[in-house]
Amino acid sequence: MTVSAEPRLRDAARESLARATEHLLSLQHPDGWWKGELETNVTIDAEDVFLRHYLRLPDVVETTRRSAIWIRSKQRPDGSWATFFGGPADLSTTVEAYVALRIAGDPPEAAHMRRAAVFVREAGGVERTRVFTRMWLSLLSLWSWNAVPMLPPEQILLPVWAPVSVYAFGCWARQTIVALQIVTALQPTTTVDLAIPELRTHEQRAPHVLDRVLRLYERRPPAWLRRKALDTAERWIVERQEVDGSWGGIQPPWVWSMIALHARGYGRDHPVQARALAGLDSFTIDDEAGRRLEACQSPVWDTALAVIALLDAGLPAGHPALGRAGEWLAGREVRTRGDWAVRKPKLETGGFPFEFANDNYPDVDDTAVVVLALRRLGLGAAECDRGLAWTLGMQSSDGGWGAFDVDNTSRIVAALPFCDFGAVTDPPSADVTAHVLETMAHEGREHEAVAQRGIEWLLREQERDGSWFGRWGANHVYGTGAVLPALAACGLRDHPSVARGVEWLASVQNPSGGFGEDLRSYRDTSWRGRGASTASQTAWALIGLHAAGETGPVAERAIGYLVETQLPGGGWHEPYYTGTGFPGDFYLNYHLYRDVFPVMALGRVVR
Repeated sequence: MTVSAEPRLRDAARESLARATEHLLSLQHPDGWWKGELETNVTIDAEDVFLRHYLRLPDVVETTRRSAIWIRSKQRPDGSWATFFGGPADLSTTVEAYVALRIAGDPPEAAHMRRAAVFVREAGGVERTRVFTRMWLSLLSLWSWNAVPMLPPEQILLPVWAPVSVYAFGCWARQTIVALQIVTALQPTTTVDLAIPELRTHEQRAPHVLDRVLRLYERRPPAWLRRKALDTAERWIVERQEVDGSWGGIQPPWVWSMIALHARGYGRDHPVQARALAGLDSFTIDDEAGRRLEACQSPVWDTALAVIALLDAGLPAGHPALGRAGEWLAGREVRTRGDWAVRKPKLETGGFPFEFANDNYPDVDDTAVVVLALRRLGLGAAECDRGLAWTLGMQSSDGGWGAFDVDNTSRIVAALPFCDFGAVTDPPSADVTAHVLETMAHEGREHEAVAQRGIEWLLREQERDGSWFGRWGANHVYGTGAVLPALAACGLRDHPSVARGVEWLASVQNPSGGFGEDLRSYRDTSWRGRGASTASQTAWALIGLHAAGETGPVAERAIGYLVETQLPGGGWHEPYYTGTGFPGDFYLNYHLYRDVFPVMALGRVVR
């Protein structure tokens, strides 16, 4: 054990690690992969209700009834719903949940519905909801398509270099926006047997100046150009459907692509729509808690992390469970030229995705972690070589790495009137860059120019308080916990930036010994490093402390927190969301994080 802990803590940590290791092994699928549930907020489930009513699916009554059980269970005492556990009330989430329950038959006079309606009106009413929410209400004929921002389909025809080309958006926003171009042009609707005057304030909001210009254009677009744009957008969507029926393996482009294609005449029996519906069923969980939809699934990410954690815990690379996992991971390599190739046309294919089926969008973060896992197992040599070459080729011009694209940093697109639904670009981030550098160091390539540019980028990105921002995990605890091991692996353990990172972690440790950061830190810096302790965030901090050589009381208290809060079965209880989809707007509770990261952390300090 690298910490100078008393024998009692050292023995307790070893026992805790043993139980956690057995628990993690028990969660492996027979085919070799791990996948924890990805819990999100109830807008995903409300929108599933809306989609199924729009498509008039034959099982819509029963699926709506089951979804309503889950949605009701997440309502808070004040009548509202939030975007994450323990978070503040959210207007748009509450409106969508309320409408879904009205469709399910909950009367507006019911106490829980009255409380929700009061909250909505006091928060500004439907008029103050996000664009996405008002688009869904327009689909249900509860709002007017003419009162939401336009996305002219002619945008799909702009060249790649245009400032507002669809390729200026991050891949998740790009796929959604192309579908919405068709939807806002054709304005499809269905009707539901209800009205929502109780959610209105009748506030008049002046339209964005750009939206006024687009509406003038929309009055009489050239017919030939509109036909070409709609045909191009439809073909673009169909070409990007994944083999599991999804688009990008994520809910927003998936559901809006189905709506767009339905508006273009694709009935639910059309092969494209049939695959899409079957895929949604594979993302659905229906149990005693109710029916809910996973916004995405993370088997490749979860499996790579589980492999690294179990190796850190002391399992030999030849362990049967790790062998199955390694073979499965190597088989997930992507050889498709996806959207990334638009900016990097000469780069050879390679890399790994996040999902079971995500061939159009491999990502740098998964690829770096999968390559590290496979190298440590001694498996997939060719796949690793191609994956690493692809990753290095995806470095942005400033030296950092984004997740899916290169130099996807436009500030113009975020200012467009329909972009109020979260992050719409994919700039380099500290956590992704750190994972790439850690993998390069394992390859012995930390002295190469590519790595040195990445290191310089990381050092520049350190915050004044000593932390690093976390794009894909909450938040500065995640970023700092990722960067410290990367810098240490690259030979910078004694660098002043590492010392400052350790000092920051020590300064935000909770009295319990644990670490936690509330997701409000993405919008309010006063929450940075502050929040209820969680097992996953404590593990991130401990991993960073261990890599930096911190062996004193801060690390000991973190170990003690993990030992003391472990459940008898070997896992940890963690209702808090520690994963990030869109900073400030959409968050994830990775159910495997509470099991995999403590194994990784305890394995490193015990061994």
